[in-house]
Amino acid sequence: MNNTRFAVQQLSALVEALFTEAGADAPVARSVATVLLEGELLGHRTHGLNLVARYLQGVLDGELQARAEALEVVSNGPASGLFDGHYVLGPYAVSEALSFAAQAAARGGVGMAVVRRAGHIGCLAAYLLPYTEQGLLPILYSSDPAARLVSAHGGATPVLTPNPIAAGIPTPGLPILLDVSMSTITLGLLAQCRDRGEALPHPVVVSHSGEVSSDPAAFFSDPPGSILPLGGLEFGHKGFALGLLVEALTSALAGHGRKDHPEHWGASATVLMVDPRAFGGLGAFIEETGYLAQLVKASTPRDPAQPVRLPGHAGLEKRQHAREHGLLLHPAVVAALQGCAQRLGVAFPSPL
Repeated sequence: MNNTRFAVQQLSALVEALFTEAGADAPVARSVATVLLEGELLGHRTHGLNLVARYLQGVLDGELQARAEALEVVSNGPASGLFDGHYVLGPYAVSEALSFAAQAAARGGVGMAVVRRAGHIGCLAAYLLPYTEQGLLPILYSSDPAARLVSAHGGATPVLTPNPIAAGIPTPGLPILLDVSMSTITLGLLAQCRDRGEALPHPVVVSHSGEVSSDPAAFFSDPPGSILPLGGLEFGHKGFALGLLVEALTSALAGHGRKDHPEHWGASATVLMVDPRAFGGLGAFIEETGYLAQLVKASTPRDPAQPVRLPGHAGLEKRQHAREHGLLLHPAVVAALQGCAQRLGVAFPSPL
């Protein structure tokens, strides 16, 4: 198929229908479709629609729950809450946690919710826009206590996961969207380079014997290698320290983590919602973030052909273009979605 550009609404309907046919109820199917599609639209293709097939297989195999009733509210205070996902599809669990935190922030300025035993939650940046559009500041943290991929600084043994931090900062124009892993690269990029037979852009993996390499095979070995923490060989102490903070804010607060030796592919996640109205005021907040954004954009670029950008703005431009002209999908993603549609008896949309 040469033309692989699809209307965004058709893709949303397709993904929602696939999960409905697999047994998901409407709130769960809608959340998964929204988050995976948003990840794709923002350009996070390792955490976009390529995850549909894997999520579906998890549901069909009984490893992931697809009904809203699976999400347990363990505690529910005025400003804080704890949810146990029981491995419900992660986008639904995180979406519910964000909704709770937003309601708490509306009452008292700050709301926080922790989720344990969620299924994989996709791209963290995909959750942010609905809240920045309300003038809120959402912050997300995530780890996977079942996986070990990232070494400690100075170590050659995988200890942590990439442990991303994401945040959405409202401004007078486009919001600033952060989504940064506490590792030099993600597992998704590492697997892509391996599958394409390509070297990594930089030497950011460590073999099990301690050699730094740009060869994905140094990671995918037996025993396995590891990914360097953010900052690399020289400054990885900073990324590793932040990775430990994310572990504390997610699994440790959730009361379920590495000490429990989980085997499910999933996540511990924490969401924090801040309402600037409860502090210096939304107007003052927006005025300051707008001034800061202008400072960044007005700074002199090292390369005149590449102006300085704010975090997330390239993705937001891609998102807008795709919504207007259709979303271009990689042929492998198209083939996987077609296979899912055929298996579940769902009509597949025609490309534009």
